[in-house]
Amino acid sequence: MKGNNHQIYTQGSVVGKIGGAAKNAYVGIASRRVHAFKGKALRLALLFLMVLVSTNSFAHTINYVLEKAPTGSVVVYYLKLGYTHIMPQGFDHILFVAGLCLLSNKIKVILWQATAFTVAHSITLALSMKGLIVAPSAVVEPIIALSILFVAVENMLLTELKPWRILLVFMFGLIHGMGFASALNEIGLPRNKFFTSILSFNIGVELGQVTVIVAMFALVIIPLGKQPYYRKWVVYPLSALIGLVALFWTVQRVFFVN
Repeated sequence: MKGNNHQIYTQGSVVGKIGGAAKNAYVGIASRRVHAFKGKALRLALLFLMVLVSTNSFAHTINYVLEKAPTGSVVVYYLKLGYTHIMPQGFDHILFVAGLCLLSNKIKVILWQATAFTVAHSITLALSMKGLIVAPSAVVEPIIALSILFVAVENMLLTELKPWRILLVFMFGLIHGMGFASALNEIGLPRNKFFTSILSFNIGVELGQVTVIVAMFALVIIPLGKQPYYRKWVVYPLSALIGLVALFWTVQRVFFVN
């Protein structure tokens, strides 16, 4: 018995040591991950700090006329510019938002996607206008078309919102934001009202997107969303049509637009 007890005690000691070593290793890994996360968070914070404080390094086109205009006039001008960039001029952005509305007739699903898209394009719009990120339109425009195609195809394959859909919509929003920045840079921004003008433009864009969502609810989701044939005769045909248009744009923008 004593031998057995000694053997059990010895085994218990070994198990305890192994357990202690494993615990220490886990703590070490967790600690390194925490430090790595803190480092990434610090770099991200510094990036946004650069955006906020580098008001003297303008990479955007300067609109000298609006520098002399009253603030109210600047706000109204860029609000209208942002809105008309979506309604009615931004047909590709209209189809993208309409495609987001076709996945589900639940307002929560649409809001999740719209929020991810809004946050993403707001980030890249500001960073692009500050010159912190630069992407040529020859790259951005085909990807925007592909994003519309992807959403349209996924509408026909999925019946509910998946986590990766929100992530992909966010990533596509980053690309769309660069497209917004390209259009805004053609008009330019007043140096003394940079944040006012870019915020006004972004609000105009959001109002344009809200208009698309409201129109989708009024014309499609509310009258047809509860019908048993909704997916077969509404979601599938509309998504297929959106996808075909997006495919045409993709080919056109890759091979036929300089």
